[in-house]
Amino acid sequence: MARLTEAATLQQFEELLKKAGKSLTVVHFYAPWAPQCSQMNDVMEELAKEHKSTMFVKLEAEAVPEVSEKYEISSVPTFLFFKGGEKIDRLDGAHAPELTNKVQRLASGGGGPAGVGDVPKEELNERLKKLISAAPCMLFMKGSPQEPRCGFSRQIVQILKDHNIQYSSFDILSDEEVRQGLKTYSNWPTYPQVYVNGELVGGLDIVKELVESGEIENTFPKTVILEHRLKSLINKCSVMLFMKGNKEVAKCGFSRQILEIMNSVGVEYDTFDILQDEEVRQGLKAYSNWPTYPQLYVKGELIGGLDIIKELKENGELESVLRGQN
Repeated sequence: MARLTEAATLQQFEELLKKAGKSLTVVHFYAPWAPQCSQMNDVMEELAKEHKSTMFVKLEAEAVPEVSEKYEISSVPTFLFFKGGEKIDRLDGAHAPELTNKVQRLASGGGGPAGVGDVPKEELNERLKKLISAAPCMLFMKGSPQEPRCGFSRQIVQILKDHNIQYSSFDILSDEEVRQGLKTYSNWPTYPQVYVNGELVGGLDIVKELVESGEIENTFPKTVILEHRLKSLINKCSVMLFMKGNKEVAKCGFSRQILEIMNSVGVEYDTFDILQDEEVRQGLKAYSNWPTYPQLYVKGELIGGLDIIKELKENGELESVLRGQN
């Protein structure tokens, strides 16, 4: 059973689920044109070698629309987890470490999505506290501002845009632990949820009321001047890498190469996906006077792109530069 199988029709998909019985089945909804899907198929192949009793299936989302529509697949890659023919969990996006963790937990007997009880309450609450305070205004939504995945999230994104409100967002579909835990933490059962300075404002209805009463202008932070925002981002971590993709999945060859080099050095760093924010993508080019990506910053200072990093690596200077010793 431990191999990656293709389901090309609804009938094949149903037969595979039936064949798996009560064993775990992992289904990857993919698109052949998406490089991140190809990478996640490689991850599935490796997981199949380790988990012999789990069935791993790939299904081209657009080629089998009956299945994609039934399970509300709106983007790729998306992973669904089944036992006994019933869906027990879901993962949206190319998150290799999280996919691995879910397979390990569910294959070993876990029967459903990660919940509040799967991690110590104090540890989860500390994580949630950091998330809701990650920016002056935080929106927890389904999807991203660029691609909302429900009508309520789409409406609230439009309201924030119309009122020129600066905010950061978190896709609760990408993390079931946060999705369930935040409901309890905030005592608010639905999404989207908006926080300002770490305090819950509410959901879509509350935000609409603030618009109608004229109080929205005094409740939310105004858009920060782009230069200030860029300064804040490049100083978010001692070592910041602006790239196409993120640590888990690079979305261009140059970004993939620089990740390999960075990971080989062993210095802590953070990343920013410029594909998710066109304002930052264009603005940083002018701000740094550097026209291409990736771009690497150490303590707020531009080091350079891939060629510079390669030179530093070859000269044996990269680690000291990343640690701010040069």
